[in-house]
Amino acid sequence: MLEAGLSAYEQGNFFEAHELLEPAWMGTADLAERSLYQGLIKLAAGYVHAIRGNPEGMTRNLYGARKYLEASLRAGPEHSVSAGIDLATLIVEIDARLEAVTALPLVVNSIRGAMLDLAEEAPPIR
Repeated sequence: MLEAGLSAYEQGNFFEAHELLEPAWMGTADLAERSLYQGLIKLAAGYVHAIRGNPEGMTRNLYGARKYLEASLRAGPEHSVSAGIDLATLIVEIDARLEAVTALPLVVNSIRGAMLDLAEEAPPIR
């Protein structure tokens, strides 16, 4: 599931990535692994909202992604490392997107449609 979800994300299929990662998240009790999946799901959901032109949804999900990925990093990075994911770098990339979105609230809130030009493309996971 993780590999399929990451592949969908890398292809820009954010909704599909979200859907593919959910069973993996629900199928583990390991805190670090669970937080990793939740963070990746929130990241993908953030870009679903970006495509739909919903800045609040994007921002809320990116903050959630950051929270879960940071928790995964603290709980044990072995799951992310084995998947080839550098969580520290990914968190920095998410912060850059959050800064871009929150720095332009009037512009972002006045635009209907995709926000990807303002928020930059989705951060690479690996």
